[in-house]
Amino acid sequence: MTRKRPNIIAFLTDDQGYGDLGIYGNPDLDTPHIDRIGQEGLCLNQHYTASPICAPARAAFLTGRYNHRVGALSVESNRGLDRIALGESTIADLFKANGYATGMVGKWHNGLHDMRYHPNNRGFDEFAGFLNGGMNYWNWIIEYNGQPKWSDGRYLTDVFTQDAIEFIERHKTEPFFLYIAYNAPHGPLEAPEEDVRPFVEMEKFTRAVCLTYGMIRRMDTGIGQILDTLEQHGLAEDTIVLYTSDNGPVHLGKGENNQTRYNGPFRGMKYDVLEGGIRVPGLIRWPAGLPQGETYDGMLHFTDWMPTLLQACGIDLQTPTDGMDVMPALQGEPQKLPTKRYWQFNRYDPIGTCNAAMRDGEWKLYWPRIEEAMQKMKSDNPPFQKNCEVPHFLMNVENPPVERTLSPPGDPELYNIDNDPHENINLAQQQPDRVHRMKRELETWFEAVEAERRRIF
Repeated sequence: MTRKRPNIIAFLTDDQGYGDLGIYGNPDLDTPHIDRIGQEGLCLNQHYTASPICAPARAAFLTGRYNHRVGALSVESNRGLDRIALGESTIADLFKANGYATGMVGKWHNGLHDMRYHPNNRGFDEFAGFLNGGMNYWNWIIEYNGQPKWSDGRYLTDVFTQDAIEFIERHKTEPFFLYIAYNAPHGPLEAPEEDVRPFVEMEKFTRAVCLTYGMIRRMDTGIGQILDTLEQHGLAEDTIVLYTSDNGPVHLGKGENNQTRYNGPFRGMKYDVLEGGIRVPGLIRWPAGLPQGETYDGMLHFTDWMPTLLQACGIDLQTPTDGMDVMPALQGEPQKLPTKRYWQFNRYDPIGTCNAAMRDGEWKLYWPRIEEAMQKMKSDNPPFQKNCEVPHFLMNVENPPVERTLSPPGDPELYNIDNDPHENINLAQQQPDRVHRMKRELETWFEAVEAERRRIF
């Protein structure tokens, strides 16, 4: 008999591209346990993050709203640009208010240096992880509900796996929402040698790719252990397991440090609103409520998961979102999904004609990057490094204006994603009316989300 209140486990990995899984066609990376989620549920072929960079993507996932609306623009925690506005409700807030045990394991990166932004104050009863945008995998410092813990010699991914298993075991007799945000395969690139060796022996990858694949291999093992824990306690049938990544892969570095690797048929990477930066893995399993072993080709977006998961648990959504409950579509019922989605990212003050995109059905309008607007200030790097080396600390956070001279925006480009997923054939000159209309719609969206952000900050 199906319980009325299923459990939820949401995996959100870090810098893992669409092509970083066997189920999405990687010929060299075997990920049997992660793939199992899709093989026993649905593999989503057109699943989009809300941003091509970490903190904004996570903010949208947690609130069901475009990241600009909630104030999370970029990753510079020392400037507060990763924060979710305090007036926003997170998915954890709503699950907690409706009687769920709520837990988070892993990387937060949605507000540091002020306890009002801490996961324990954003709906999570329990938190085991770190608040910063990154952490060392061997010489780590994490915390348990605000209490720091230094490395005990274990690999950090293994620590998070064990913390997740222990949460499940503590709450196996009550409904729970567990957000598992592994920081793998985000840098620094560190992995146990036994997980790296198989890729070294293939003699076809740089050291950086071998390490990246080793990190994913180790994470895959841990996810298998978590899925086995659900089986052991009779929880698998009524637990919704969602798996995704915050953004596309990093394809940077020279020589042996070059991370460029398979990413399906897509161009671009992390930071880009090209498909390679925003189309991410999406796997969902719910034996009691979803088909098994199927693919779903409709366009889905991070903002859909908050309304979808809450409604699946019988919880009425009391806050506005930019997404919708897509469970009926996933269950095979006729449902009209949104055909229009929007993205924009640059560093510091947002620029609507820089690295911005709009999907309208099969069509995609793309404003190219303005390179000067994509650069991170060198002065913003030391605070990140410090947070890898010391426990979380409180301090005043300021976001002074960034003075920079920007090149003029390029011309918008138009692609038919159904026919040209690699975004090679720019059809803007052949479709001037469509370009004009989509430019206006993207501009209207950008003005609206920015107006809302300015009202709250």
